[in-house]
Amino acid sequence: MLVMTTPNYNSRGVERLIRGQDTQDGAGVKLTRVLTQDLQQRLDPYLMLDAFGSDKADDYIAGFPNHPHRGFETITYMIAGRMRHKDSAGNEGLLRNGGVQWMTAGFGLTHSEMPEQEHGRMEGFQLWLNLPSHEKLCKPSYQDIQSAQIPEVTTAQGVLVRVIAGASHGTPAIVQREHTQALYLDLQFSQDAIFEQHIPAAHNAFVYVYRGALTALHSTKKTDIPLQRMAIFDNSQDRVTLRGSAGTRAILIAGKPLNEPIVQYGPFVMNTREEIMQAVEDFRAGHMQ
Repeated sequence: MLVMTTPNYNSRGVERLIRGQDTQDGAGVKLTRVLTQDLQQRLDPYLMLDAFGSDKADDYIAGFPNHPHRGFETITYMIAGRMRHKDSAGNEGLLRNGGVQWMTAGFGLTHSEMPEQEHGRMEGFQLWLNLPSHEKLCKPSYQDIQSAQIPEVTTAQGVLVRVIAGASHGTPAIVQREHTQALYLDLQFSQDAIFEQHIPAAHNAFVYVYRGALTALHSTKKTDIPLQRMAIFDNSQDRVTLRGSAGTRAILIAGKPLNEPIVQYGPFVMNTREEIMQAVEDFRAGHMQ
């Protein structure tokens, strides 16, 4: 008699599934906050993940007028649509389909992100990545990475991987971060396939499904990850194994925790309350203009 067995994947399990919170930000842009403030310590060094996507102009047209940041980095990944970035350091760029805007706020600046379309779909993600304490007051910087510049690799099983940060299957991204060792991948399945990614066990990791659905394979079990859900992986193993079908897309994110205090007040993220008070004072005094 033939006995069917489940392959034993020495991979991370899913600790929990997260449904994001519908909210508004900027001047009324509708979005889903997937990584919320109560998860910052668990998913250190990441502070926030917002997913936005709508065919209705009223949901996004007001955009994100001028506002300040200090102490962390923002990574905006545009799936569809056009958004113009301008900041007080003199940087300007047009974020388009498949492109990435990577801004290091550091000491602090003000910027705006405004749609350059009046109809059609606008969809993407904004991720906040913390800076280590000794870099929180660094000089602000900005990278505008167009879609054609993002390295891609197709695995042996046929999964297309867009490498936004870190490296996957021997392909490095343009952006590398020494202290947080950020990993940011966009996974695209054109057929039923299994995707594996090495992630050091000490690094925190999660995946968010924005097309189709995934299954996380671990030990002798499996965990289904539905559409528009984030799965937080445990730290038991040094790899993640995912199974998807044709049309499935997801972002896989991981990083080395900083293990430092996190104190947030709106757009400022520092290590102490005193540093937050100084950030507010500097902004009011015009030092971030």
